[in-house]
Amino acid sequence: MMISIRELSFSLPSGGRLLTILDRIDLDVARGEAVAVTGPSGSGKSTLLGLIAGLDAPTSGTIVVAGVDVTALGEAALARFRLETIGYVFQAFHLIPTLTAAENVAVPLELARTPRAAERTRQLLAQVGLAERGHHYPVQLSGGEQQRVALARAVALDPPLLLADEPTGNLDSATGAAIIDLLLAFNAERGSTLVLVTHDAALAERVDRVIGLRDGRVVADRRREPALAP
Repeated sequence: MMISIRELSFSLPSGGRLLTILDRIDLDVARGEAVAVTGPSGSGKSTLLGLIAGLDAPTSGTIVVAGVDVTALGEAALARFRLETIGYVFQAFHLIPTLTAAENVAVPLELARTPRAAERTRQLLAQVGLAERGHHYPVQLSGGEQQRVALARAVALDPPLLLADEPTGNLDSATGAAIIDLLLAFNAERGSTLVLVTHDAALAERVDRVIGLRDGRVVADRRREPALAP
């Protein structure tokens, strides 16, 4: 099992009381699955993804990723675990503006002291169709190009788990479809596990499984029906 979540809750103080964002969630995601998390705004989708990545700490419950209880790790161990295990694609790209596209992609490779990082960076940019754009800064790239750079950075170390938070939310439909094609291709080719948050119903239909959240709870868990042979 890639992800195993038990009794997961997350609350924040709001107006003198606690606001419950996630409420006692139990969830398992198998290795190699492509899963979409859907639901209305405020349902807890992005919070769930951030907790899985260890970007926030839950109020209660446990999250085990690739056999490691991320809720029990200290900051240094958690940072190392994220580097080695998780690739994260943000809706707002989160590229470093003072670095070129190639330098952004190279960041995790350099942190991991990967041999031949420059060659690996060129390969990754070529894979996402940006072989000629590596010397450009984020401000010189379109939204779709920035998201391609962010995706190349996220998969640079071949993480077993790829998380994507509304990866098409800031893109037009055609560009967004191309980004999803890339995400699903990485999932299929590398055998990684993909969990993405989306409002897009058409996008959700392209993955193996759709998990619906509402008011911080899982209200639906549906697997895609296999296509019938002609």
